[in-house]
Amino acid sequence: MVDLKTQYETIKPEVDAAIQEVLNSTAYINGPQVRQFQASLESYLGVRHVIPCANGTDALQIALMALGLQPGDEVIVPAFTYVATAEVIALLQLRPVMVDVDPDTFNVTADLIEQAVTPRTKAVVPVNLFGQSCDMEPIMAVAEKYSLFVVEDNAQAIGASYTFADGTSVKAGAIGHIGCTSFYPSKNLGAYGDGGAIYTNDEALATACRSIANHGQASRRYYHDVIGCNSRLDSIQAAILNVKLARLDRFAAARQQAAAYYDRFFAGVPQLQVPARQANSTHVFHQYTLIVREGDRDRLQEFLKEKGIPSMIYYPVPLYNQEAYKSSAPYPDFSLPVTEYLCKTVISLPMHTELDDETLEYICQSVQSFFN
Repeated sequence: MVDLKTQYETIKPEVDAAIQEVLNSTAYINGPQVRQFQASLESYLGVRHVIPCANGTDALQIALMALGLQPGDEVIVPAFTYVATAEVIALLQLRPVMVDVDPDTFNVTADLIEQAVTPRTKAVVPVNLFGQSCDMEPIMAVAEKYSLFVVEDNAQAIGASYTFADGTSVKAGAIGHIGCTSFYPSKNLGAYGDGGAIYTNDEALATACRSIANHGQASRRYYHDVIGCNSRLDSIQAAILNVKLARLDRFAAARQQAAAYYDRFFAGVPQLQVPARQANSTHVFHQYTLIVREGDRDRLQEFLKEKGIPSMIYYPVPLYNQEAYKSSAPYPDFSLPVTEYLCKTVISLPMHTELDDETLEYICQSVQSFFN
């Protein structure tokens, strides 16, 4: 699904030198590479504050902790997403309220969020799924109307840009009150281990997140003002990310080129629906996800496996049907039609920066041959 080895080989001299610099300095935790990466990411995203942390799940948890929510408060989240989005809500004894998504973009919308708002709703976590931003302008309007916090889960869309009605362009994840991302190796901006970041333009929220990520310490070491956790990005990962951040837009362009190849080919395969593009967001294609409109999606996956082609199903089970989250459903037979449909029909094909035309042609012809 992701060719990290070939990508590494193209940037090997810089990555190796960056790692060696950390080894020479022995500043493995909070070294200058972390501060450099923080500043570079702030500049790239156009935000005032970036707080690096250990992983994307920690980023979401710390962000929610900074909001001062109370047990039992409701947080609206799409049901068609990775479990981490709901997991951190449940871990903090908040109630995840799961809503449906748009059938074309797979993203949650303002209308779906507003329908789920109750007097107990305190926050919403829109997920910028598969590489493009949710339609954030109306979501922020709903949040303002009901005095809700917005925590953007931007783990899959770093580098995408969202355009407001007035023509203003903002990076995905930098629109809500807090944005969160992951640097898991397969992400568009991936480390060679784990990592994550929180970002915000709010000074008070940045201070709270920074303190929580550092055992609840604020200005003085060994003085703990709040209950926190230990979540930090190590210097070696920051050094690698510094090298890769400078290439993030080029990486996105390579993914977009591969996606365009897929689009052109699959336009002639009526059984498939190619990924829709949000009208006011660029798409950086963390995943290239098709809908199998006719035929057996699972048999297609097995067929591709026999051809030596990896594929993935993100996500096969709605969150509310996961054993751990069934109690979050409002009633026993709760279901959301679009989420149910997508779980049965989506399939993601290989998508990374090193795909060449020969590989793409083999994948596309193999998929087409399944339907012939």
